[in-house]
Amino acid sequence: MAGICQDRVVIVTGAGRGIGRGHALEFARQGARVVVNDLGATVDGVGGSITPAQEVVSEIEALGGEAVVNGDDVADWAGAKQLIQTALDRFGRLDVLVNNAGILRDRMMINMTEDDWDAVVRVHMKGTFAPCHFAANYWRERAKAGEPADARIINTSSGSGLYGNIGQSHYGAAKAGIASFTVITSRELERYGITVNAITPGARTRMSEDLIPDDPDAKPDFDFFAAENVAPLVVWLGSAESTGVTGRVFELRGGVVGLAEGWTHGPSHRRDERWDPAELGPVVEDLLSKAREAATLEV
Repeated sequence: MAGICQDRVVIVTGAGRGIGRGHALEFARQGARVVVNDLGATVDGVGGSITPAQEVVSEIEALGGEAVVNGDDVADWAGAKQLIQTALDRFGRLDVLVNNAGILRDRMMINMTEDDWDAVVRVHMKGTFAPCHFAANYWRERAKAGEPADARIINTSSGSGLYGNIGQSHYGAAKAGIASFTVITSRELERYGITVNAITPGARTRMSEDLIPDDPDAKPDFDFFAAENVAPLVVWLGSAESTGVTGRVFELRGGVVGLAEGWTHGPSHRRDERWDPAELGPVVEDLLSKAREAATLEV
């Protein structure tokens, strides 16, 4: 199978089902060799089974591609290190890391337990940072040895993190953190030939099936919110064609590809002396009258 990722080696975390499965299959169709990582846990992060990841590997092999299963916990320091090593041991190199693994435990903040918060933040935040750490160190060592990488990191943020969604303060906070992590690390790693981008996908998965509506404007033969619709841009970002594109957050759903523009400087008032608190009411009112309305979550 020849394609835009021919002979590139790709890790996709959380690739046993849903969006991650779509990534893994499309990378394989485009010629990549794929490490299919998945714990096989429930939506809320309980339990585990290697079966979903093995099924994706079997699908890739049936297409004529190459893939290997990895069942390491990406939010575990040793597990993340072993994940990167799996690619090196099996395929001799690594070119692309797609951080997709995640769980969901929706709760209103006042009802949220410490374990709910810790579990969700751990999987999303540390489960992004830890694989990035070990992959980036591998690519940096190659660059220091005179072999600059043409490497890619693609992280998974969320509209919940960018725009807010009730019942997801822990999930949204982690996803907003991933967006900021993406921007910052893109600047840190560019010197080594590594680009870092993120996506905010809108798709029907186990995690979102109760939140995603039917699209009344979709073509009858096009399942607008199918999970596999997210993969094409992710695969392009993982290819050599995306050189120079870094530090961006892309919004993806159905056939829509867009950019999230992030925080921008809004209206301001300046005076060259300290403000008196009693003077600030009218100032804030004026600022609010000039500011753009905050964007809301789109599905």
